[in-house]
Amino acid sequence: MLSKVNSAAVVGLSAIPIYIENDSVDGKDLSIFIVGLPDNAVRESQTRVRSAIFNAHLRIPNKHFNINLAPADLKKEGTAFDLPIAVGMLAVCNLVEHQLLEKTMIVGELGLDGSIRPIKGALPIAIQARKSQFENLIVPIDNVHEAAVVNNLKVYGATCLTEVVDFLNGKPSLEQTIINTREEFAQAQMENVLDFCDVKGQENVKRALEVAAAGNHNVILIGSPGCGKSMMAKRLPSILPQLTLSESLETTQIHSIAGKLGKNVGLITERPFRSPHHTISDVALIGGGTNFQPGEISLAHNGVLFLDELPEFSRSALETMRQPLEDCEITISRTKYSETLPCNFMLVASMNPCPCGYHNHPTKACQCTPGQIHKYLNKISGPLLDRIDIQIEITPLSFQELSRTRPGESSAAIRERVIKARKIQEERYSDYLGIHCNAQMTSALMRKFATPSPKDMSMLRDAINRLQLSARAYDRILRLARTIADLEASADIQTHHLAEAISYRNLDRETWGE
Repeated sequence: MLSKVNSAAVVGLSAIPIYIENDSVDGKDLSIFIVGLPDNAVRESQTRVRSAIFNAHLRIPNKHFNINLAPADLKKEGTAFDLPIAVGMLAVCNLVEHQLLEKTMIVGELGLDGSIRPIKGALPIAIQARKSQFENLIVPIDNVHEAAVVNNLKVYGATCLTEVVDFLNGKPSLEQTIINTREEFAQAQMENVLDFCDVKGQENVKRALEVAAAGNHNVILIGSPGCGKSMMAKRLPSILPQLTLSESLETTQIHSIAGKLGKNVGLITERPFRSPHHTISDVALIGGGTNFQPGEISLAHNGVLFLDELPEFSRSALETMRQPLEDCEITISRTKYSETLPCNFMLVASMNPCPCGYHNHPTKACQCTPGQIHKYLNKISGPLLDRIDIQIEITPLSFQELSRTRPGESSAAIRERVIKARKIQEERYSDYLGIHCNAQMTSALMRKFATPSPKDMSMLRDAINRLQLSARAYDRILRLARTIADLEASADIQTHHLAEAISYRNLDRETWGE
């Protein structure tokens, strides 16, 4: 007798239907043979399935089971096929009814005791189940909240194999999980625990981060150890606009595939903040690997990627980010797959001004020579630095500033100004596909929207010559000036907008480090 169980496999950022076909012939003992390009984890499922069925007290006769995972030319990976394989074997033995089975997609890993364990990618699998017009989806209980955000689909969470068998045989052993996605999304958005009101002093740096958030500009913070670089970088998501529902779904899908969602987590409602260690490999940063996994730049999609101590990262790892920073997506091509991942993130980096960390420190003397400082800074390539709009130097606070008890401006107040500036940019670029903020402006758009008056252009030329700014600073200054003008709701770029933008280009000065 034949049976077919509907399942799914995650490929890249989406899922595709997998049909698990089961056939059996009489044999002296129970044996299982799996075909359809299974990897080692899928092959080992025969041991888990056999023990799970036995320990669930479901008796099947001694048969030789042939199991085909179709389409047979697609490599199958992971443990999510355990549960559908077990259900298919029981269906062949007439222990599971076929009527409800045809309308249901099933995924889950089995323990030897028959328990069902969580899997990766439950959200894209649920999206595919709805797309394939299945009525029901059975997932592990730990993944049910994640999958239930997909509407027009009945999602059931199961804890053990027996519950699934009883449900398919018409018994009310499983309860449908119903989630109002929009209502839950609205309720989950709450105040960020980290707030800029905790930051004492550093008003110029907080202003620079406000400008960065308003225009989605990349930032590098330069300062001596302990001056607050990491503290302020971690608070940047609190002043960014809140995620929209579509952004939340897209972000959740990436984290679901990577297995980064916690138990009973539905939608990600806060912008991601990823802070990898400087020993990270190229593959871990951009994604890929033998078994495809999203990298840190994709996990930071719609959020912030913070690289602390930027010069300590390997040169090759940093250079892999140059193209994703421009295109907001990355295509990973390997022998066995080619996948395109979104990676629209804000890069925030921090570094010491020199190897000893005390160049330009107000009280501590720097022990580095100009040559050592230049060598240290040269660890960051010009093309990567060219993609960072704001370069701001942080000076340590005095004791009087540190001992202040009055709180600073809250993140909520700063976020309100940022949102207003973002709305101006959305309206401005509404007719331009793929352009949403000032950081994405092309040269043609700068000529149209970010051209100063002749008087201010003369002032900019004098500043570039006097401060010995490099040529690459020109476009960055105009982008920043446009964002600063938007924060003031000014239609034109004015002199003080340009002056503030120029102050954010510290590393472009030829005299830096001397």
